[in-house]
Amino acid sequence: MEGVIAAHLAAVRSRIEAAARAVGRAPESVTLVAVSKTHPAPHVHDALVAGHRVFGENRVQEAQAKYPALREAFPDLVLHLIGPLQTNKVRDAVALCDVIETVDRPRLAEALAREMERSGRRLPCLIEVNTGEEPQKSGIFPAAADDFIVECRDRLDLQIRGLMCVPPLDEEPAPHFALLREIARRTGLGLLSMGMSADFEKAIRFGATHVRVGTAIFGARGASQ
Repeated sequence: MEGVIAAHLAAVRSRIEAAARAVGRAPESVTLVAVSKTHPAPHVHDALVAGHRVFGENRVQEAQAKYPALREAFPDLVLHLIGPLQTNKVRDAVALCDVIETVDRPRLAEALAREMERSGRRLPCLIEVNTGEEPQKSGIFPAAADDFIVECRDRLDLQIRGLMCVPPLDEEPAPHFALLREIARRTGLGLLSMGMSADFEKAIRFGATHVRVGTAIFGARGASQ
């Protein structure tokens, strides 16, 4: 698997570089977050051996099972939490992760602020925006995003660095990327986590600073390859 994952990483990086250069951006302005959810630790290890260091996990429990040992071997790895975070997992998430991308409601923001104050680990955070206003999805609705960002930054003193979104599967993603970019512009946030395996090149055209790519690197979820 090591050679396969290394080749996939190289191919994705090449596509990122081409997409960035096509819109006059430096390729290094885009961070590739390799999404390792449902993939076993040896596959993540193969990506680390290939030189990749930034990973994303959806669930705290899965990350706990995989990443402590990997971090011992590769202490410079960076772990993003990119899935919904339950308040009862906040302490574990803050201890394990380096970036929280899914701050999506006041109760969670308050729990994160308390835990970061208690632990002294003040992690960079992103606000998750539910750009499609899908009731089954997590994320703050766009109309409430500006006030929520102010609340998180000013009252709770969270280190809010940017925004993330997951556009509806059955819709053209471009308007959602444009909306996220506009919210970031007017609130002075610099990071935009948007774009996955199927649409990350388009996201880069709309200013993505982080793209979350799993399938194009590790294959289909749970695949043994």
